[in-house]
Amino acid sequence: MSFGEIEPSEPRRGEVLSGSPHLAPQVTFERGELHRILGLYGRKVAEGEWRDYAIDFLRYRAVFSVLRRASEIPIYRIEKNPRPSRRQGVYSVISATGLILKRGHELERVLRVLDPSLRLVAG
Repeated sequence: MSFGEIEPSEPRRGEVLSGSPHLAPQVTFERGELHRILGLYGRKVAEGEWRDYAIDFLRYRAVFSVLRRASEIPIYRIEKNPRPSRRQGVYSVISATGLILKRGHELERVLRVLDPSLRLVAG
């Protein structure tokens, strides 16, 4: 767990979790999702805006944290949380203050809040 956040201990009613019964299930980013996030990260590093990152795969969400320096708190968090997916979307971008900048069902659209020059790609 990162940055003092409390992770729920029980799944919500009707929520199906996969994985081995001996290991706690985790939410992860898929290869294509990481490719898109790391592409944005690489552009921002080249521009000198971002310097480091951290990835956390937790029981109920996956978090890609963007840092200006390794010793700082994240300036942005890109989260994948399947729980509110029906109404609000799986992906969200959250600022250092906890403000949700963008939430949605498509990762590309959500990442545009951090880099408006991103274009949607079919596929």
